[in-house]
Amino acid sequence: MNLLPDRPTDRLATGVLLFSATLWGLTWMPLKAFVGQGLAGPVVSLLTYGSVGLLALVLLWRDRLAWRSQWTLVLGLVVVGGWANTSFVNAVMLGDVARVMFLFYLSPVWSVLGGRIFLKEHIPPARWLAVAGAIVGLWLVLGGPELLRGQSLDFTLVDALSLSAGLAFAANNVIARAAHRVPLRTKTLSVFVGCGLLSALATGLLGHSVPEMPVLLWAALLAYGFGWMLLATITWQYGVSHLESSRAGVILLAELVVSVGTALLFGGEQLTPMGWAGGALIAAAALAEAVFPPAPVQPVVQPTPPTP
Repeated sequence: MNLLPDRPTDRLATGVLLFSATLWGLTWMPLKAFVGQGLAGPVVSLLTYGSVGLLALVLLWRDRLAWRSQWTLVLGLVVVGGWANTSFVNAVMLGDVARVMFLFYLSPVWSVLGGRIFLKEHIPPARWLAVAGAIVGLWLVLGGPELLRGQSLDFTLVDALSLSAGLAFAANNVIARAAHRVPLRTKTLSVFVGCGLLSALATGLLGHSVPEMPVLLWAALLAYGFGWMLLATITWQYGVSHLESSRAGVILLAELVVSVGTALLFGGEQLTPMGWAGGALIAAAALAEAVFPPAPVQPVVQPTPPTP
């Protein structure tokens, strides 16, 4: 039985998407709590996303006839979607939430470039201007004018994870647009499968292991995976599926506002004036990306030969 109607009103779809953006914006809180319990990032993503991914494998197998013709794109969603979430989880657990979110939200840059290169989308001048603003914002967040005075680039592993998460998220969106024969459920669950596989690989390569944990901590991890993350993903897919892309993109910016705002208020984080300026440029670029979506690619129509 579906809890949400198949044809919601705009108000309901907007409320659901805003709820999802709020969940995503607050996800740093349980992740930081898991850090406080001594858990490593790959272990957390393995136990949360991976546990959902095991269930997802059953559902993906049931849908195999629907996505078999585009199985390579489904594989792409597993890889890039899995990397986006795995690297994002580890970046949030290791770094400053505000900085991670600003770097992650450079995804509009990658989305514009990916759409132009792979989907041959027409990019209006406003979106190219947004790309330029986002790049300037990145420069400010990473040091800005201090780099011109001979200061070394303040670029860390966490920054690399944040940027790569945004890049992978944009690639996931490009592949999802191309995979028009793949069911929405398959696109959603592929992310959990990929995250579980990549987390298992990272856990093994880095020498981590699942430690002995009290029952309450196990319950918290499973609740985070099957409750928080699955709910956030399902409501996100529901909202973006029933709203115009431009409107959905604006609403999803609430994630950036919620995450940065709560990290500054409750997480003890601070931003320099340069960080604020860079973050504002990146947020403005994300807003422009939402307001000026790509124009649909017009198929080439072959002329019909005259009948004799």
